[in-house]
Amino acid sequence: MTERTSITPTHRYRNNDKAVGVGNAFWDMSERNGLAGIVAELQDGVLHTPEGHEFVNFTCCSYLDLDSHPKVIDGAVDALRRFGVLDHCIPRSRVQIPALLELEASLGELFGAEVVSAISAGVASAGLLPLIASGHLGNGTRPLMVFDKYAHVSMAGAKPACADETEVVTCGHHDVGFLEDMCKRYQRVAYVVDGADSLGGYAPVQELAELQEKYGLLVYYDDSHSVSAYGERGVGYIRSHCPIRDERTITVATLNKAFGTSGAAILLDGYAKPAQRVIERFAGALSYSQPMNTAAVGASLASAEIHRTDELTALQGRLRAHIELFDSLIKTEQTGTTYPIRVVPMSDETVIEAGRQVYEAGFYVSPVFFPIVPRGTAGLRVMLRAGQTEEQIRALGAVLVEVGALPEEAAP
Repeated sequence: MTERTSITPTHRYRNNDKAVGVGNAFWDMSERNGLAGIVAELQDGVLHTPEGHEFVNFTCCSYLDLDSHPKVIDGAVDALRRFGVLDHCIPRSRVQIPALLELEASLGELFGAEVVSAISAGVASAGLLPLIASGHLGNGTRPLMVFDKYAHVSMAGAKPACADETEVVTCGHHDVGFLEDMCKRYQRVAYVVDGADSLGGYAPVQELAELQEKYGLLVYYDDSHSVSAYGERGVGYIRSHCPIRDERTITVATLNKAFGTSGAAILLDGYAKPAQRVIERFAGALSYSQPMNTAAVGASLASAEIHRTDELTALQGRLRAHIELFDSLIKTEQTGTTYPIRVVPMSDETVIEAGRQVYEAGFYVSPVFFPIVPRGTAGLRVMLRAGQTEEQIRALGAVLVEVGALPEEAAP
């Protein structure tokens, strides 16, 4: 019998053997300690498990708690009744209901950009990044695609598809020097990075803008963690700080986090209608029968209206106050920033047990470990929200100190 050929992977752009082989042990340990796969029902801001355990969720990206706002819920229901269909299951390039166009017009006015909606930011990135790689979004030149080392998996997962269109490399986290070197060598460079990343911190927008002006660098930002929580009318960190408002800057942001609904918004400047048609027709799943459903559209229209009122400003102020309160209790690398995420350092050996003790005390903070973070940088991820109370934050701070967190007053 002829011996069959085995396959040796190249692992040029991803390595599931490494990620699953190392990371799954931590996930299994998390599940054994009751920190993964939790089933719970929300009642008056507190989660209740079927076994009777109650806890406050400090790992939730709904930073302004708009996902439970009565107007947002009513908006979803009203849209269903108005348009009479949940999913209009046909590509929008062929037939679309007016709801999508209403939402994109509303978000366009809110963010000051041309907006294309998507079912998720991950779907948007999977569709857009190969079009950037081929030069069909941009100035027509195939760019060197530079992915930040810590780019979220929703973007990094597009590396193989981009590599079929152009060259793909990975750079160190926010390595502006490397980017400038590449800009000197290549006709066009595109940098893929989180505007606000999931472990605390913002992209170096001003330094990147200088490279955009000097070399024509195209920057693709995922600003999902700062939209709504940051900036006037919740436009996010990138729209608040980036001076480049043309085809050199593309931003995608989920509506599932602080915006409080579902779906995503692609924010474009300087792209004519033909470019939007290319997105609708050729951007992967964006081109299929997967638009935002009607309930998500209605909820998003309602949230957009809240963003135009003083209520949003009040919610942002409450969130900032809660961030400052937590910083006064616990020392982290993110202390002093406006970012709503804090990572409380722990060792690989202690992070699961610490998370279990915090959970038993009535709070959920997620243990983060490789491949979520680099090896040796494990910690407990805390997400602050406007809807939490001062008493809850102070109580969490006390528990974190008990399990080994460094209190602010003891910090050097």
